[in-house]
Amino acid sequence: MAAQTLAEAGATVHVYDAMASVGRKFLLAGRGGLNLTHSEPMPRFVERFGARSKQVADWLEVLTPEQLRDWAHGLGIQTFVGTSGRVFPIDMKAAPLLRAWMHRLRSAGVQFHMRHRWTGEMDRAAGSEARALCFSTPAGPVKVQADAVILALGGASWARLGSDGAWVPWLQARGVETALLQPANCGFDVHWTPLFAERFAGQPFKSVAIEASDSRGNVFSRRKGEFVATATGIEGSLIYAASALLRDEIATHGSAEVRVDLLPDRSVQQVREQVLHPRGSRSIGSHLQSRLGLDGIKRAVLHEVLDKEGMHDAEKLAATIKSLPLRLVAPRPIDEAISSAGGVRLEALDDGLMARIDPGVFCAGEMLDWEAPTGGYLLTASMASGVVAARGTLAWAAQREASNQEKGDEPYPRH
Repeated sequence: MAAQTLAEAGATVHVYDAMASVGRKFLLAGRGGLNLTHSEPMPRFVERFGARSKQVADWLEVLTPEQLRDWAHGLGIQTFVGTSGRVFPIDMKAAPLLRAWMHRLRSAGVQFHMRHRWTGEMDRAAGSEARALCFSTPAGPVKVQADAVILALGGASWARLGSDGAWVPWLQARGVETALLQPANCGFDVHWTPLFAERFAGQPFKSVAIEASDSRGNVFSRRKGEFVATATGIEGSLIYAASALLRDEIATHGSAEVRVDLLPDRSVQQVREQVLHPRGSRSIGSHLQSRLGLDGIKRAVLHEVLDKEGMHDAEKLAATIKSLPLRLVAPRPIDEAISSAGGVRLEALDDGLMARIDPGVFCAGEMLDWEAPTGGYLLTASMASGVVAARGTLAWAAQREASNQEKGDEPYPRH
């Protein structure tokens, strides 16, 4: 998106990518249906960015969710709003959109250089204001000069697609302040019993609700949905939505607790009445299935938190069905996460996303210190940040050109 904005303004744009083809993570995002953005009202949309809502709101002024849909339509890709409010291409695929986008960029003169991995070098070229960047390529080292640089290096999730976080020490060495890269939209480890892990890994907890709070008084309000049991713990969209709070609580106190309502459509009293209903010779499992419709994984998870005495204590059992505590002991590794938090601190950048300590160097996308839940928020804000960085680049270049002209120097190039 940065390249498109620059090219449309007449700049000479070169894109250097470490991978063999562009948009690897973009294509991964479309593997299960490309969730481009979300249709909810802008105030609620902005709230999804938590502590960085104010800064991200400024990005979204230059590329709103509706404008992103219009952009896709302009590439010949029609979109629709799903039942959850999420926005998808009609064919649910990322590849057709990426192909159309690449055609537009190449037609605008953008040049792509694949298998060019930046080595971290970015110093002023001798006798010039331009920067000399060094790339490693299959054909050997390549040096290029650029008048301005936009870094869009990703976070540290899904390293095999290119975002490995290797850039962090390079920018730190240049004095650019960064926050620790951490998993976001991630799963968590739970100490399941071996029997539960073996029997139920991969099975979903459907039609449940969760809520959580931390020691600082932050609350993840009760929300309905589903998540999945894994061999090591839990993951899925409902868990991802609360992952920032849970991750930070684990970092502070060593564990976090999420409470699961296994029957969110029934009141505590309704559940209690059914648990107390005489069960005759039936086992407690058969009783819960027939009276409350609890499936296998929901019955089994009760045994994970209640002992035999607790399972036969009707009051305690009913209360646990409505508020089952799961102790989370660790987030899953960052490379497994859908996205990452941390990165270049926004305070280290100006409003145009230029490094305050390194003029002419701009940053965009997931490498910045912000995070959001899944639902189209990540893609929308990442792409909007590309527009902001490009506009910042153009404004900075124009300012430098005006300054050079005042001094009688050669016009400032735009490369």
